Formats: sequence, structure tokens, C-alpha cells
Amino acid sequence: MCLNALWHIGEGNVEEVRRVVSQGKPLAYTTVLTLLDRLAKRGAVSRRKEGRGFRYHPTVARERLRHMALQHFLTCHFDDSLAELKSFLETAPMEPAVQNDQAPPVPAAEPAPLALAQIAGDAGRPPEFKHVPVIESEPASTPETEM
Repeated sequence: MCLNALWHIGEGNVEEVRRVVSQGKPLAYTTVLTLLDRLAKRGAVSRRKEGRGFRYHPTVARERLRHMALQHFLTCHFDDSLAELKSFLETAPMEPAVQNDQAPPVPAAEPAPLALAQIAGDAGRPPEFKHVPVIESEPASTPETEM
């Protein structure tokens, strides 16, 4: 949201960005400051000193960020295949969006992640959890081992 605001206004200080962002959802000054600082640390925005604060300017183009996000989405969900995404979009029924004032439907109970992993093997686990090492705890000390 802060990056969208900066793309809209070109550059700005925290208060100017907050004003643009707050049109949709009010945010505190410190929240916007934190978000802009995080974006600066990641290299998405640059900042220059102005008085006691900073002016922020986007360093990544909107189209470049869209491309990166789409590539990440394809990698995570469609095995880097644009053809698989296209096929999914053509065959999957689109569900209507849930209105903010409506409660979302309650989904059916799903098996716990561990149970799912045991049933499906590694195929049931998300890729990022496939190789998590198990840390063995050290045996508790007994009075005999402390001497």
C-alpha cells in the first residue's frame, strides 16, 4: 500500500504517504514510517534526508514488481508453468468474492498438518517444510550425572 502510494505521488515524506494510504484505511503515522523503513531496507524505496525526516522515492517500477510477483506465484503454485496457470483459469470455476459485511462460509474440517503429512507422505507437505531438521533434546540431568 505504501509503494502504491509512492507510485501515485512520485515521492513523499511519511505524512504525504500516510494521507494517500489513509484514503482507503486509516493508518497511524508510526505504522507508515515502519512500512517505509522496511521497504527502504529491502531496496524497494530510496530515502533522502529532508529536515528532521526523510523523503521516500520508489526504486522499483510497478511493472517490474508485478513481473516478480507473478513469477513467484507461478513458481509456488504452478511449477513455473504459464500453460498450467492458463489451463487452471480456463477450467476452474470462479467463486464470487466474499463481501466485507458477510461472514465467509465455514469450511469443512481439514486433517491436521501432521496427520495429512503421514497420510500423503512428502506430497502432502508444503515444499518449504520438506526438510526441516528435528532437534533432539538433551537427556535431563540426573543426580548421578551431575557429580
